[in-house]
Amino acid sequence: MSDRIPVEMYFLRDSEAGTLQARLAAAIVRAILETRARPGTRLPSTRGLAESLGLSRMTVTLVYQELISQGYLETRPRSGVMVAATVPHRRLRAARSLPGQTALDWDRWLAGEVPRQRVIRKPSNWQDFRYPFIYGQSDAALFDHNAWRDCARRAWGTRDFGELASDLYGADDPMLIDYICSHSLPRRGIQAEPDEVLVTLGAQNALFIAIELLARGDRLAVTEDPGYPDFAETLRRANSPTTFLTVDEGGLNPELLPQDTRLVIVTPSHNIPTGATMPLPRRRDLLARAAAQDFLIIEDDYDFEMSYLAPPAPALKSLDHNGRVIYIGSFSKSLFPGLRIGYMVAPKPFIARARALRAIMLRHPPNHLQRITAYFLALGHYDAHIVRLRGALKRRRALMEDALAATPLRIAGAARSGGSSLWIEGPVGIDSGALAARLLDDSVLIEPGEVFFETPPVPCPFFRLGYSSIRDGDIAAGIGLIARRAGELAEHAA
Repeated sequence: MSDRIPVEMYFLRDSEAGTLQARLAAAIVRAILETRARPGTRLPSTRGLAESLGLSRMTVTLVYQELISQGYLETRPRSGVMVAATVPHRRLRAARSLPGQTALDWDRWLAGEVPRQRVIRKPSNWQDFRYPFIYGQSDAALFDHNAWRDCARRAWGTRDFGELASDLYGADDPMLIDYICSHSLPRRGIQAEPDEVLVTLGAQNALFIAIELLARGDRLAVTEDPGYPDFAETLRRANSPTTFLTVDEGGLNPELLPQDTRLVIVTPSHNIPTGATMPLPRRRDLLARAAAQDFLIIEDDYDFEMSYLAPPAPALKSLDHNGRVIYIGSFSKSLFPGLRIGYMVAPKPFIARARALRAIMLRHPPNHLQRITAYFLALGHYDAHIVRLRGALKRRRALMEDALAATPLRIAGAARSGGSSLWIEGPVGIDSGALAARLLDDSVLIEPGEVFFETPPVPCPFFRLGYSSIRDGDIAAGIGLIARRAGELAEHAA
């Protein structure tokens, strides 16, 4: 008789979250695959396994029944439960490299790619830090998980499944498109037809598609400095000549645009990272120059929902009467970053070309994720979430400002309408990269400012403090630690 599988070892070493039933099922599957158990290999009896693991016999019985239905296990008279001959996805033994075998020269095969120079790096374990002043992460406590589960249940239900399981051949979920056209865009003063909207895998995907279609070696692109690093890197990858214009308290100044500008990428409602908002006269001036000088504008309106101190200024797209603005929006910032659902709004010819390009990249974003998002929006859960989010951010913004007022740290930029981050300038002579490194020992995370500049100051005293995920009660203490470490660096620099 075959040796029995050591299920206990796999279960006890597993510390993943989940129900006992789910953990046990996963442990048995891993044991079968990793030990390459042959068909007929016996498993412990339900009573024996339950006693050794301290589980109820019913839990073990239910797991065995589930794995029998999935083809991992089978029963035989007077033989108990054993590995089935129909185990799916049985692992194959990996072939070993032969002595003297040489690796491919991947540098030769991948030659020509422009290396990224500016990358925002955030530790994957940011939640382990006591004071995570990082931008773009959501606070799970503010999210209605029950409502999202209900929307997922609806999307996976029999009524929707047949429609969503089919290949849409590049089309998007009509329910989500309808909500974007009838609710999201009118909030920004934008009117658009369904064939003027494309759903993307977040704003990042929309930016890549737009630049891929528009950037050329003979078209000068202009963007903000400091600004979002991925604007610069996407243009660099496209071999686009680029001019970086310094932003002031009103954001990008259209008067400084070179005469041969052909593409402008801008965040008029909330510059990254300073929070500067472009005033209405500048917006109108930018659109007038686009028509007179024949250039196009990519408007990234990534967080207009974060407006809790004042209503957001009109979107550039809402003022555009010549079809020169490609508008990019996202639900990832307002809901949660892992959602990766954004959208692009532009004239029909551009959206048609963008849809064709997206089709050869990824066909379309997952149908069911689009439908779950659509239900969450249409059933009113999104509006309720935005109310909670704005209230929390308003409270945290006030706590941030009060705590910073008692320190030598200066708020160098902040969105007038709200936002979820502040642009900070430290004392003279300090470098925010060195500051960030020192703060790791204090369990504090900040975002050094160097990455936001094409040519950063040396040393760079600027850094970004996000407050979307840090707890209210930790803000003052975290700011105090930042100020203390900044003061130490300033004394050393002097």
